[in-house]
Amino acid sequence: MSYNRRVKIVVALDKFKGSLTAPRACEIVRNAIHSIQPGVTIISKPMADGGDGTAEVFRLALGGEWVQHKVTGPLPRTLVNARYLWLPHERLAVVEMAQASGLVLLKPEQRNPLRTHSHGTGELLCYAASQGAQRILLAVGGSATIDGGVGAARAGGWRFVGANGEQVELGGGELERILKIEDPKSDTELDEEDFLNFSLEVLCDVNNPLCGEYGAAHVFGPQKGATPEMVQQLDAGLRHLAELVKTQLGKDIADVPGAGAAGGLAFGALAFMDAKLIPGVEAVAEAIGLDAELSDADWVVTGEGCFDKQSLRGKVLSGITKRAQKYGVNVAVIAGNVRVSESAWRREGIEVALSAMDPGVELHEAMASAERLLALTARQLVARILI
Repeated sequence: MSYNRRVKIVVALDKFKGSLTAPRACEIVRNAIHSIQPGVTIISKPMADGGDGTAEVFRLALGGEWVQHKVTGPLPRTLVNARYLWLPHERLAVVEMAQASGLVLLKPEQRNPLRTHSHGTGELLCYAASQGAQRILLAVGGSATIDGGVGAARAGGWRFVGANGEQVELGGGELERILKIEDPKSDTELDEEDFLNFSLEVLCDVNNPLCGEYGAAHVFGPQKGATPEMVQQLDAGLRHLAELVKTQLGKDIADVPGAGAAGGLAFGALAFMDAKLIPGVEAVAEAIGLDAELSDADWVVTGEGCFDKQSLRGKVLSGITKRAQKYGVNVAVIAGNVRVSESAWRREGIEVALSAMDPGVELHEAMASAERLLALTARQLVARILI
């Protein structure tokens, strides 16, 4: 492909989970391309879609400062040091669920969504609001929980009462024991100033409903440690919770696209926090000014650790591709592993898709050599699109 002018490439990669952050991945690709084609204009725009790493992408684009706070971890009787991004002029906080209730905080043998809960995430939200946040963006990727957001709601004063008149225990395995949901605002002894007022926007990277075959338990339960029997129990608990929310709160929201995100925390945010669900990739793209850079670009290079079918459903890769098509920009993908057929990715408007991981190589070996493999693949890409 030949050009009669200076070529512009936008490098907009997501993290390579477990090996490279989005900023580092973009830096490697930018340097590799420049090593072969130094005359090319390259704009680096690290991306995220609402998963862990989202707050760092916002910080690079908008500035801000980190605030640390000790909260309850994803398992009962554990504490973790969590942080969020604070932008004082905007009175905006960017909170990542993974900081307080994330899978990364657990050892593999600790993963058990019957016990894990989102209470720490609720604590972090409340703390950010108490420190002056009027608007909070909650990135919900990387969660260890399937509790329908009950834990987070409890941190905000909601009560979930069982047969004995007391609150049920925390954890996804307790959902079926809830008989009554009590709104803290119904307590006549509390004054208006006792409540934290903030607007909450949940950055989702999936569009799954709460329950059923494509719901939180069935789709995401196994990666969080759920056995087939646990999946059935968790799904039943989520259905029970949804019915209580419908009958007691008048909110029929189980089938809202994205309600199943983060083990149903998105559902809980809708039900108990008057939240809005928005595509994470859209919020990030707007914050970093991606469209302005794509408007006169020739290529955009995007990618992530694993390019699979889920990548084409609300993730960074699909969001970038749609935006590129709007401006007539060619799309190239570099992924740790490409698990989508060429016919499938070409139907999405992708021109080139390269895997950095050679066939037969063990995953842990590839992750240990992620920087070298990504740089090598980026140089191979130059030969495909610029020479």
